[in-house]
Amino acid sequence: MSLPVTTVASPAGKVAALRRFASKRTAAERCEICASELSCDHAHLFDIQKRLLVCACEACMRTPALAEGSVLRRVPEQVRSLPGFHITDAQWQSLLIPIDMAFFFKSSPQARVVAFYPSPAGAIESLLTLETWAEVANDNSAISEMIPDVEALLVNRVGIARGVTPEYYIVPIDQCYRLVGLIRAHWRGLSGGTEVWREIGSFFSALKDKSTAPREAAHA
Repeated sequence: MSLPVTTVASPAGKVAALRRFASKRTAAERCEICASELSCDHAHLFDIQKRLLVCACEACMRTPALAEGSVLRRVPEQVRSLPGFHITDAQWQSLLIPIDMAFFFKSSPQARVVAFYPSPAGAIESLLTLETWAEVANDNSAISEMIPDVEALLVNRVGIARGVTPEYYIVPIDQCYRLVGLIRAHWRGLSGGTEVWREIGSFFSALKDKSTAPREAAHA
């Protein structure tokens, strides 16, 4: 079963797609190319035109369908934390992101960087100010290393006003939509409720545990 994650559709379509993405599935998942059964930690392909996640087995990951020019791209697995990431409060505010959490990735079809932030209704695209983004990218070389379409800069500045250290990661694009899905599934009321913030905390704790940056820093 495909996992629609496009945010271009109607609001009702977005909600339905994210509900399907976040819902618990009891049936065994199968490769959407050859129908073989998949493990729970299987890999994904990403349709860059439709913004659609596709479940796939390792054998199908090596098919000619993924040749140069295909709309399907393999989603990587590596998570990289960016403890030295630099962005000022003024730069963040000028990016016009209405909340303190967002993800940014290079869209090949649109030939530019796009920005999305999670909400109770799903992922919402923000009108990114490219001038400020260029400043941020110039100050942080890791941005230039992101693989277009399938890697994103994930920013968590929630709590920064209370002195909580912000978190910056380069993550596989499916992790961004996983975050969107869990927020959509667990949000309650105006503030979200205790459960959703617990889920968000667990999500970022898992990212930190997966991250390669601390080991690289220790090695250096």
